[in-house]
Amino acid sequence: MTTPSSNDLAHLISRRDRAFGAGAPLFYDSPLHIVRGEGVHLFDNEGRRYVDLYNNVACVGHCHPRVVDAVSRQASTLNTHSRYIHEGAIALAERLAALHGPQIESVLFSCSGTEANEAALRMAQMVTGRKGIVCTDKTYHGNSDLVSRLSLVGTVQPESEAVHAFPFPQKYRPIRPGLSEDELCDAYLERLEDAIRRFEQSGVGFAALILCSIFANEGLPDIPRGFMEKATLMVHRAGGLVIADEVQAGYARTGNWWGYEVSGFTPDIVVTGKPMGNGVPLAATATSRAILEAFRARTRYFNTFASSPLQAAAGTAVLDVIEDEGLRENVASVGAMLKQALIDRRGASAHIGDVRGTGLFLGVEIVKYGPDHEPDAELAFTLSNKLKNLGFLTSNAGALDNMIKIRPPLVFSHADAEEFLDAWDRAVAQLHG
Repeated sequence: MTTPSSNDLAHLISRRDRAFGAGAPLFYDSPLHIVRGEGVHLFDNEGRRYVDLYNNVACVGHCHPRVVDAVSRQASTLNTHSRYIHEGAIALAERLAALHGPQIESVLFSCSGTEANEAALRMAQMVTGRKGIVCTDKTYHGNSDLVSRLSLVGTVQPESEAVHAFPFPQKYRPIRPGLSEDELCDAYLERLEDAIRRFEQSGVGFAALILCSIFANEGLPDIPRGFMEKATLMVHRAGGLVIADEVQAGYARTGNWWGYEVSGFTPDIVVTGKPMGNGVPLAATATSRAILEAFRARTRYFNTFASSPLQAAAGTAVLDVIEDEGLRENVASVGAMLKQALIDRRGASAHIGDVRGTGLFLGVEIVKYGPDHEPDAELAFTLSNKLKNLGFLTSNAGALDNMIKIRPPLVFSHADAEEFLDAWDRAVAQLHG
């Protein structure tokens, strides 16, 4: 068997550009041709093994045998649309709702986070009778026309009549340096209040605040104490709803079932996506029965591939694995160890400006030498490529593209973490060399 060469990879990329249209994104300066996955590992076409520290689709590990078996058995038995009764889909919705508080009673299934977020926004607009949506200025919630209007408002695209943004709360690069934590919290709340007030003044009216409950795309910032609880109260007083986008934050990613438990607030609508099916397209918008039934009455929403027996089998198997294998506890334990180890390395590398996150979702802010902690996106990209060359897959991300994003499958172990830390040390040494 002939081993593929770099020229073969270049040819495959050329074919990809023709087939997909040039511009479809790829990771790394030298893209990978991945052909197999198992647990926390991915394997390329030449048989090289990589540790996956980025992909939250394979929530319980690549090709987990229990999920594979459940999907295989269901695919060989029945898979059809949701206009027939299927107990598996009903049971999954019941089980998912029960993982939240009493305000979450019913579930609308879909196939992607984009679809689930769009449904959540439409629910909020229909229930409140108003159109205005508030988000942060460095967010991302999906790709549809409605949802993409929220992405990076105030930076890549301007605010619109129905979308206003406020600066995401953070302590590392605060909007007003020198304030106490309580004063900083109030400063961000003032910006949120201003975004809401402008809707009231324009006549559009305020419908909802949507945000990732741990501000993942913003860079996992440490937020001022009490901000989310006070923001939720502010939203409710203005007659709006709070939508928690848990696509990245949920499903035990933080060591809790939901990111909003970490951030300290209670949402009215919860959106989940990628991790739910461990690779089978599955997403959900969960809320009160009253809100969901009002939405159904006005839209007669139907999604051909949602609420399917196959989705139910995959989704149920993922929940089983998380619970039966103690993955929440694993995430909390391994994540705490890994975060502390990275914090301990700050003294040895002036390029580590900050280490943030909870559980197995961590971010290392890469900065330039000097007292100003100037972000260094170029160095972060270089570091992620060096880690890739050592067999560990991360990426640079965050509001300034200078954060190394660490988000492995929930089965990532203490031994895996030790291997990664060794690779981290070697990659950082190469930067200094």
